[in-house]
Amino acid sequence: MGVAEPIALRKERYAVAHGIKKKNQFNTWEDVFERPKFADAIIITTPDDLHYGPCMKALELGYDVLLEKPIAPTEAECADILESAKKTGRIVAVCHVLRYAPYFEKLRELMHDGSIGKLISIQHFEPINHVHMSHSFVRGNWGNSTKTTPIILAKSCHDLDLLRWLVDSPCKTLNAYGDLSWFKEANAPEGSTERCVGGCAVEATCPYSAKRIYYEKRTWLHHFDLPDDPAAHGPAILKYLEESDYGRCVYRMDNDQCDHYTMNLLFESGVTATFNMEAFTSYEGRRTRVMGSMGDIVGDMTSFTYTDFRTGESQVWEHGSDTHGGGDWRLVSDFLAAVSTQNPAVLTSTIDASVESHFMGFAAERSRLKQKNV
Repeated sequence: MGVAEPIALRKERYAVAHGIKKKNQFNTWEDVFERPKFADAIIITTPDDLHYGPCMKALELGYDVLLEKPIAPTEAECADILESAKKTGRIVAVCHVLRYAPYFEKLRELMHDGSIGKLISIQHFEPINHVHMSHSFVRGNWGNSTKTTPIILAKSCHDLDLLRWLVDSPCKTLNAYGDLSWFKEANAPEGSTERCVGGCAVEATCPYSAKRIYYEKRTWLHHFDLPDDPAAHGPAILKYLEESDYGRCVYRMDNDQCDHYTMNLLFESGVTATFNMEAFTSYEGRRTRVMGSMGDIVGDMTSFTYTDFRTGESQVWEHGSDTHGGGDWRLVSDFLAAVSTQNPAVLTSTIDASVESHFMGFAAERSRLKQKNV
């Protein structure tokens, strides 16, 4: 086992947690590949714009790969990884974890076993939550699409992948609309300042107050490298708010990600779908409505109600959810099984299956920017 991490504190903590020997602790992903192959598989969780390099090198050296989404920031790089996986015969699993969630697996089963008759259309909604949006896609690592990937890929390639998988048919045509409407300087309240600490006149009433979110409520701290001693967390958080982007005013960032996004999709099977991603909600958790000729399904990612038009009866299906609806651990389990048996059929999110949803995302951006069907 090994780890590559340029931030010393993170690398040390990871090495201790997993008992990693000093010789297998690396500063960067490039350092890993200066050694001959010494493991069966590599997990790539680098920033979005650093997926392509390590994935291509890992495949070249004979590693199987578990690759975080999005696959890569450009269509050409996604295609390169797909081609390399086929050429080398290695397994590349993409972290489209929602495919592995029992909720979505059951939903897909009912869509295709005749329960709702012929599948006609889908409405799918991703509410990001206003604080999540401000943390990740305004202040955070994914705030600027040119430095990472557009939000339709950075956040919603899960949803495009779900739609493609649920419908089980290629997307034929789509159009997309969206914009950055709120998180920009023109909407900064009077009396606001560059940072949320140090004199902002509206900080106490602002829903995006970094002081309240991070310091007072102690939420969304998973991107903060805090001391081991909880008693020292307060001063460390304040230092972040004084020096890092997490303390900056959400109206005065270099962010460009859309805060609302709408897509219409036509699949080759004739099924139509709509997808909405919205920042301005008080809640999270995907909402999905499925319409069939003989029944419909309405769900919120933890439970859904299936109604059979033929009998008029309704059934509720529930699943106690953990992270990503239980999909995270089930993906890891299936990946380990696939690697140990060298059987990619164990997985549903192989590179072959997952790359198409990325192409849908790139097409959506072309549609949105050029205002035309693609």
